[in-house]
Amino acid sequence: MDALAVSIATGLVLPSVTPRHTFRMAFHFGLFQFLMPVVGWLGGRQVAEQVAPYDHWLALVLLNYVGGRMLWEARQAKAPEARTDPTRGLMLVTLSIATSIDALAVGFSMACLDVSIWGPAVLIGLVAGTLSALGIVFGSRLGPGAGRWAEFAGGCVLIAIGIRIVVEHLA
Repeated sequence: MDALAVSIATGLVLPSVTPRHTFRMAFHFGLFQFLMPVVGWLGGRQVAEQVAPYDHWLALVLLNYVGGRMLWEARQAKAPEARTDPTRGLMLVTLSIATSIDALAVGFSMACLDVSIWGPAVLIGLVAGTLSALGIVFGSRLGPGAGRWAEFAGGCVLIAIGIRIVVEHLA
């Protein structure tokens, strides 16, 4: 659901969503959602105990960083060409990690239960990739002409997702 929400927010802030944008977002989100449980599973119980206390804080920092940048850019009066494309470079990797950090914990849990990760990881990756593709397209349909308010809303969504992750882990 995090990947879907971020994809919708990305569709809102891009001036126009191309098939290339859709592919990059869906591919990266699907790949990271597949890889994180596998990495968590391979890490096993020992690493899980070391990372679990702060994985939610890591997600909060990453999502707040990206969301904060979007809020900052929303208040700047500049041409759309000058805005950062969230489907490229370090921004895409940061979003991919931030939205899949919980999947790392799933992999840890499955290792502790001695359950195979391969089937669930493939399914998680395919669902995340599909929902991300649908989300960015849906967001682009909502966003044409939306301007800076859409970028502001997208930044708020990312920050809210980070806060929700922390609240769920602390509850």
